[in-house]
Amino acid sequence: MATAYVLINCELGSEEAIISQLKAIAGVKEVHGTFGAYDILAKIESPTVEALREIITWKIRKIEKIRSTLTLMGIEGQS
Repeated sequence: MATAYVLINCELGSEEAIISQLKAIAGVKEVHGTFGAYDILAKIESPTVEALREIITWKIRKIEKIRSTLTLMGIEGQS
């Protein structure tokens, strides 16, 4: 199982709408609003790294009002 954590910056006031959209995406396991440099943290799991990349590139990054993302890939065996 491939795991990634995506840190998301979004437009001011759009956090709740984006969190709702993220929760509807298959593979998104957790979503949290955050304080600090990023607005939202999402945990994504998928059977393969390629499928994970597809979720992040074609589903998450295409959500309107997301300004930027930073993806952290988990290392298998170090959990």
